[in-house]
Amino acid sequence: MSSDISYTTEEIAKMLKISKLTVYDLIKKGELPSYRVGKQMRVDAADLEAYKQRAKGIKPSSQPAPAADRPLQHSAASVNGMRPIVVTGQDIGLDILVKHMEKNISGIRPLRAYVGSLDSLISMYRGESDIVSTHLLDGDTGEYNIPYIRKLLVGSSYMVVNLLSRQAGFYVQKGNPLGLAGWQDLSRPGLRLMNREKGSGARILLDEQLRLHGISPRQLAGYELEQTNHIGVAAKVASGEADVGVGIEKAAAIVGQLDFIPLIEERYDLVMLKTADNMPWIQALLDILRSEEFRRELQMIAGYDLSRTGEVLFET
Repeated sequence: MSSDISYTTEEIAKMLKISKLTVYDLIKKGELPSYRVGKQMRVDAADLEAYKQRAKGIKPSSQPAPAADRPLQHSAASVNGMRPIVVTGQDIGLDILVKHMEKNISGIRPLRAYVGSLDSLISMYRGESDIVSTHLLDGDTGEYNIPYIRKLLVGSSYMVVNLLSRQAGFYVQKGNPLGLAGWQDLSRPGLRLMNREKGSGARILLDEQLRLHGISPRQLAGYELEQTNHIGVAAKVASGEADVGVGIEKAAAIVGQLDFIPLIEERYDLVMLKTADNMPWIQALLDILRSEEFRRELQMIAGYDLSRTGEVLFET
């Protein structure tokens, strides 16, 4: 196998038929040596083959010993003493946050995983991520995130901190020709929907509103059609392939050629486990969230409410 071949985390996930979060977990544990090229993590083909051999119980003499048998400085979990921190979520605010973390927090190496809200919390429960972002509405209470976090992370010590708030609502075709104005309008016969994937915040928002308004998903043409991000949904509506989709205002501005109907302000929070090892970087992260430099950069993005950014909303 050529020594100059390398793979992205997505390619490894497909080859091994595992989730990308599991790949990040292997990197964190030092079982897959990795390095960064720009914003992308890569793994050399030789290191991937060595991992596969170890997983089969084979220890090739020409390959490095397993991570547990190597000194810490040779472990992928600690390149030059830097600990990988997996940050999940899709909002551009997270990319800005990671940039500030790289600049201001020593001893860590942030890794981005573009995963929906519910899957992010599940990954934290499994020990596969360090900072998860979530925007999950509990329709019965009107509360965002905390009801879900309390159920999934029962028995854990954690902190919930606000990153930002933003408007969520309908993507509709330019001029809103169908006159869509609220959740009840989704009961109209013949309305064509473009949906998000299961576990995403937008999908849960839609499902909760359908439940609260007594609308069966079976009434919605296209309910089973899914896109994996807000921009994908907005683009389908803009192209005329769907009449409506649920998402955030920012994606509508990016795609253009469609209108956005705001319906709810959703709270976008960060969750971190409070352990002795985590507390130093958690405190440094709070300092970043509350800094003028970070806020100024977020303020350049239209549609964000930063009035509670950096506020600890709940902790155990």
